[in-house]
Amino acid sequence: MYGMELFGGYASGSMETKLWMPENKRDVLYISSYNMRCGGVHPSIRFKMDEGSPEIVPFNSPVSDPGPEPESSESSGDGDSDGPRLEPLSEKLPVPPAELSLYRAAVALHALLLAAFFHYRFTHPVTDAPWLWLTALACELCLAAAWLLAQLPKLSPTHRATHLHRLASRHGGDGEESPLPGVDVLVTAPPFPAAGAAALLATANAVLSALAADYYPAGRLACYVSDDGADMVAFEAVSEAAALARRWVPFCRRHGVEPRAPELYFARGVDYLGGRAAPGFVKERRAMKREYEEFKVRINYLAAMARKVPEDGWVMSDGTPWPGNNPRDHPAMIQVLLGHPGDQDAEGNELPRLFYVSREKKPGFQHHGKAGALNALLRVSALLTNGAYVLNLDHDHCVTNSAVLREAMCFFMDPEAGNRTCFVQFPLRVGVEDDGGDPDATSDSVFFDIDMKCLDGIQGPVYVGSGCCFNRKALYGFDPAFSEEDDGEDTPAHWSGWCFGKKKQRALRRTMSTIPLLDSEDSDEPTGADTARTRRRLRSYHAALERHFGHSPAFIASAFAGAAQVRGGGDGDSDSTSAAAASSLLREAIHVISCAYEERTRWGKDVGWIYTSGGAAALATGFMMHARGWSSAYCTPALAAFRSFARANPSDVLAGAARRAAAAMGVLLSLRHCPVWAGAGAGGRLRLLQRLGYVAGAAYPLVSLPITLYCALPAACLLTGRSVFPEDVGYYDAVLLISFLSSAAAAVALELRWSRVTLRAWWRDQKLWVVAGTSACLAAVFQGVLRACAGIDVGFSSSTETAAARSSSDDDGGGGGEEERRTVMRWSRLLIPPAILLVGNLAGVVVAVSYGVDHGYSSWGPVLVKLALAGWVVAHMQGFFRGLLARRDRAPTIAVLWAVLFVSVLSLLWVNVDSYSAPPPARSSSQQPVL
Repeated sequence: MYGMELFGGYASGSMETKLWMPENKRDVLYISSYNMRCGGVHPSIRFKMDEGSPEIVPFNSPVSDPGPEPESSESSGDGDSDGPRLEPLSEKLPVPPAELSLYRAAVALHALLLAAFFHYRFTHPVTDAPWLWLTALACELCLAAAWLLAQLPKLSPTHRATHLHRLASRHGGDGEESPLPGVDVLVTAPPFPAAGAAALLATANAVLSALAADYYPAGRLACYVSDDGADMVAFEAVSEAAALARRWVPFCRRHGVEPRAPELYFARGVDYLGGRAAPGFVKERRAMKREYEEFKVRINYLAAMARKVPEDGWVMSDGTPWPGNNPRDHPAMIQVLLGHPGDQDAEGNELPRLFYVSREKKPGFQHHGKAGALNALLRVSALLTNGAYVLNLDHDHCVTNSAVLREAMCFFMDPEAGNRTCFVQFPLRVGVEDDGGDPDATSDSVFFDIDMKCLDGIQGPVYVGSGCCFNRKALYGFDPAFSEEDDGEDTPAHWSGWCFGKKKQRALRRTMSTIPLLDSEDSDEPTGADTARTRRRLRSYHAALERHFGHSPAFIASAFAGAAQVRGGGDGDSDSTSAAAASSLLREAIHVISCAYEERTRWGKDVGWIYTSGGAAALATGFMMHARGWSSAYCTPALAAFRSFARANPSDVLAGAARRAAAAMGVLLSLRHCPVWAGAGAGGRLRLLQRLGYVAGAAYPLVSLPITLYCALPAACLLTGRSVFPEDVGYYDAVLLISFLSSAAAAVALELRWSRVTLRAWWRDQKLWVVAGTSACLAAVFQGVLRACAGIDVGFSSSTETAAARSSSDDDGGGGGEEERRTVMRWSRLLIPPAILLVGNLAGVVVAVSYGVDHGYSSWGPVLVKLALAGWVVAHMQGFFRGLLARRDRAPTIAVLWAVLFVSVLSLLWVNVDSYSAPPPARSSSQQPVL
């Protein structure tokens, strides 16, 4: 195979390091990581050594030397500086005051009417059906509390605007005067070959779209692909993508095509021949499309070969077994695919860098799934390129806006708020965007266009796991930069600083940052009797850094150094010196992705992506940054920044909702990361409304309990002839009910007005909320309780094969999997609860209508309210089940059969119990039981 010829320089399990450079200039860098210790520091990393001691002392702390944001630290004053004050690169655009005032008034009116409604419910009990009345009242109280908790953070929405022309005027050249800072793109690949050819193609498109992003100079853009399974097919797919990038990247930049993912670009229904396209562009487009079709054929061929793995595993061209034949036990591997000196595209221009990374896997170690893979990529990228900012992408999300990185730089390099921005989150859209298509082609329009914009008006949006650009310093656990006015002694955030005397400078900063920071003025060379004490302080300081970052001097130095200090290699060095430096750097890169590197360090606790038991690394990571005082930004460009590779089918949507709900329950039941009390001490920099937003985001699966019971009440009322509302409804009670419903409709209408979300997208979100609440979220509640109390991990997936692959790759963050018992359930079993509710309400509607037809006009009055509630349930559930039943290959027949059987058994049981019970009191003709 093509990839087998590349790994001719494989070094088998020894301490020896081999650096093989084939003639095609594609370096294959494989270093065994058994018992490997750090082999030296890259000479281009600048650090200061104290005489007579081996400790590393950084030149400046990140607070005083922000590095890649010189504008933010120099021009954030009040205008007293010598130069003119720079204009902001981004700004907040508040919602028009008239729309916002009406929206807040509608919410306040609805809250008052909600209180009046509960006063009516408490003062008018239903004595005929007390248990149904109490159940309905409890559900209504829970739903009202959930609405209030979710509504409080939504009272100050805001929009964002970026100024790309100002960024281009300050950083518009490829020279070294004012280039843009480096960006490292981290792509996590799914487990192969269980993921199939579609996942291979999606990963290749994500890589190609990231490499083709409009960012200059190209050498400051690097892409890292993580393959935890170390599969030969994944390596071949990334290698093929690297070969295609030499043609695809110059094609995109020369013609400015959008989107930059070839699959999404060629799938668009655009008549490029009917426009003003030049003949040269038409010819090049046809040639590029033909080359991409050949690329897809090769990817499909690789996927077909992956189904027939040899018994002894893959073998390379020199007869050596492929090191990743065992996905659970394989050494670490790094390969440079693009970015060598002199490596150019088809037109002779510089290419971005591309790396293939597979971290070490050993039985008995906690690997922490996706969060662990991202932390490994974070450490490798710090040693190889050390970009100031990091873009996180899933394998199925492609860059559809070439200016997305420059949009993020408008926030990070803003002279006012750049040093306090930890990440910039972009909305994630679904499917292919066609000209004239549905603009709201995403099932999360309400979340991305309403909830995230409301949080952006407080302290910033939450991190959703993909499509997010991070400040590397924030991922390391550093404190945000503060202005000199905030650094006074009376600032609440700095009361925890340790001061040695009134006239003495502070030697050690004790802020919300978990990193031990040493001020630059205290790193001066001591004299006389202070030498020994200074050495002890530096030794303890270096030991504290190792406990925080791990035993890697090169990585520790890169955490305190600027990007230019790591990228610089010295053009005048000899070949032998460069080879020795590369060998030492690669040893260190392999060392930082070994299994034992994170042991007894702060990785996963305070550094990098946070590890949680339920796989909710995204929610916990963003929460920890906001708790340290950082703020985030939400960027919604006119052209969608990221879009998924393909539309998800209903079963995948349900399985994804189950995983997200289970992750949220894991955070809510965690003692360390629960947003109710986590981060409350040590300064309290998390705003109250921001905390409420995190609490609402973690506790939303609990709403599944009242919503499931409330959806079952109409069927119970229709089939038993009882009611949860009193019969004697007066005039004022009717006016209150109508006013209550009208205020709810007005609040929704005004919310859709300022957010510009369509009514169709809102209704789609409501239907998904009810279906997921009665299935996926309900299962996630029990899953979270079982995991927290009994240690039983129950997983839900869209198919048996996918679930097995996910379990084997530890995607849920469970680690080795030896301690926990794991049960995988088919997606169709999640449909049984909503199917029971749907069939029960349909049966109740049919029986009630038949009863009304048989008994005349006077019998319709008592059942109208119950029919309205049943119609509400059926309207929310019928669309999702209609879509599922339309798939003849995987129709959920078992779910429908179980639902019919369950409703029939309950109905017969009620008839028997009601028949043999005590005779009921005399009823009026309007309250006859239906069954």
